[in-house]
Amino acid sequence: MTRVTRAAEHLSVEEVKQRMKSDPRPLYRQRWFIIYNALVDPRPAEEIAKHCGVKTPTVQQLISRYNRFGIAAVETSGKGGRRRAYLTVEQEQHFLAPFLTRAQTGELVTVAELHRAFETHVGHEVDDSMIYRLLHRHGWRKLVPRPHHPKAQEEAQESFKKNFPTRCAPSWQPERPRITDRC
Repeated sequence: MTRVTRAAEHLSVEEVKQRMKSDPRPLYRQRWFIIYNALVDPRPAEEIAKHCGVKTPTVQQLISRYNRFGIAAVETSGKGGRRRAYLTVEQEQHFLAPFLTRAQTGELVTVAELHRAFETHVGHEVDDSMIYRLLHRHGWRKLVPRPHHPKAQEEAQESFKKNFPTRCAPSWQPERPRITDRC
């Protein structure tokens, strides 16, 4: 026999129904719909999940949180987010500021240098991919100085650019007579 999932009555059925219908955010409407089902017709979490179009663990976690914390468990700040970040976005911007000023003056900023500085700032080792994600998050991109030959002559390059023919001469040749073996 499976366990019946019941929701605690922090709100009346009518209040839950009203919130389910009037909430502008679809995520919260779905959460209230799950709670409404657990209040009106308590049954196993698998059936509620199937009825509401979610997975069973979603129902179990939501009802458990709702029973313990009430309305605050449903109306959270949202799903997703940066829960495992070393620094906030503002702290990351502050960390990258000196490197940005150096890059704007024309100096090279390498990932290895950023990686060492970030590890000393945080106080422990981090993976290389974390630095690349940090740079991508703040709009940095890979710029490499253009290769330059040490013996290059700018005057010769400019004169070549000016004197290079824009059109090539037609490369047709007159048709040659064909020789055949037939008589």
